[in-house]
Formats: sequence, C-alpha cells, structure tokens
Amino acid sequence: QVQLVESGGTSVQAGGSLRLSCAFSGSIFGINDMGWYRQAPGQQRELVATISFGGPATYADSTKGRFTISRDNTNNTLYLQMNNLGPDDTAVYYCNAHYGRFNQHTAWGQGTQVTVSS
Repeated sequence: QVQLVESGGTSVQAGGSLRLSCAFSGSIFGINDMGWYRQAPGQQRELVATISFGGPATYADSTKGRFTISRDNTNNTLYLQMNNLGPDDTAVYYCNAHYGRFNQHTAWGQGTQVTVSS
C-alpha cells in the first residue's frame, strides 16, 4: 500500500504564492503517476496537475502557467508550487497516486485546505 500525507495549506491573499507538499511512503516503488486534485465547497473534485514517473507534467487549463507540479523521488515528496493565487483557487487540495503493475491501485491523502482571500 501507499500512504500520502499533504501539508502546506493555509490562508493567503490574492496574488500570493504557496507550496504544497505530499510525503509518500509504503510501497513507493510501485508508484507510477501522481497528481494533485482539489475540491471546492459544493463542487466535484477536479484535476489540478499530474506527473508521471520521469515523464512530463500535465495541467488543468485553470492552473496552467501558474502552478508547477514536481516530484522528488530522493525525498519521497510531491510538490505543487502555486503562484498568482486567486479566490477561485480556494479548495481542499488532495494528493493522489496510482500504483501497481497495471496502475490498478489508487491512494489519496487526507487533504490540505487552501483559502485565498481577495
């Protein structure tokens, strides 16, 4: 199994920056793709960004150019650098990992709250 623990969420003003971290542990050698998702109140969880092992990153249109996902396999940590934040970025942010020989397993973290005030 894979365990994920997010941190770094807090309250910031619009235009500010934050970096979220996701520490992963357990069967980490089976991890393939990882990503960040977010869920605002009353809305469905949506993709923010993904990154494959040694591969390119992909971003939602709403975060492209402002957010950067990166993965440090030495320290077993996934990051999300968020710049130029706006109130629409307010949500609980979740770390996600797909693992297993056929990517058949999915792990989620508990989430970290990001609140952006105007």
